[in-house]
Amino acid sequence: MKRWNNKAWLLVVPMLALVAFSAVIPLMTVVNYSVQDSFGNNEFFWVGTEWFQEVLRSERFHNALLRNLAFSGIVLVIEIPLGIAVALCMPRRGPMVSVCLVLMALPLLIPWNVVGTIWQIFGRADIGLLGYSLAGAGLDYNYAQNPLDAWFTIILMDVWHWTSLVVLLCYSGLVAVPDAYYQAARIDGASRWAVFLNIQLPRLKRVLLIAILLRFMDSFMIYTEPFVLTGGGPGNSTTFLSIDLVQMAIGQFDLGPAAAMSLVYFLIILLLSWIFYTIMTSTDDAAGSPGS
Repeated sequence: MKRWNNKAWLLVVPMLALVAFSAVIPLMTVVNYSVQDSFGNNEFFWVGTEWFQEVLRSERFHNALLRNLAFSGIVLVIEIPLGIAVALCMPRRGPMVSVCLVLMALPLLIPWNVVGTIWQIFGRADIGLLGYSLAGAGLDYNYAQNPLDAWFTIILMDVWHWTSLVVLLCYSGLVAVPDAYYQAARIDGASRWAVFLNIQLPRLKRVLLIAILLRFMDSFMIYTEPFVLTGGGPGNSTTFLSIDLVQMAIGQFDLGPAAAMSLVYFLIILLLSWIFYTIMTSTDDAAGSPGS
């Protein structure tokens, strides 16, 4: 009878303790606040699901959720095809490979609050290159007063900041394609579009799954960049769920509703990520089945 050596689990105990301290305990605290109310002096009383009902019925929550869904959908539609296109144009060999990889990685190294500050200056009509150029072209551009301009600036900022992640993931998938596939395609006289559809895109499915999940989760939880750039304005046009949650918890100090909203927010992200994963993996399995 074979005996299993479980001593390796001892090496995992510090990590599990760290996760419990940094994730599980704060989560339990949020759950505790979401089912209680307080009048101060650390005196709490049970309210059950009252805060959850209030959040789910709130028009404020619905509007912020719709803004989040719209923003995530727009950036995914732009960044995924753009990332694939840029990755296809990057060289596979030679000294330019390192140059291109470094240039692609640069936006990812900039802290999120700095990104918001950069675009805050970049979009100003008096000193910013973007704002000054649009104003010079005769466009009445003002992201601080016009909701459409604010959305345009935030989307452009996110595309500039995060498309590089999609590019690097797609490039790693393209590099992994064996040269024999391309040689066979050249022998058959396949066009570049046919090579992409039949060789490169199928090999990118797993990588695209990771890219879509990462970009969806990050864009749906976006906070720092739009908060620094617009503060959620003009009006509430760029007040996403994360910004609204912080305003409720810190600005209004409504800890109960804020805790309930954060849990609903977390469950929505978890559910939508699971839907994305299930759809993409089921499509991949169906394409790879013998009868397909």
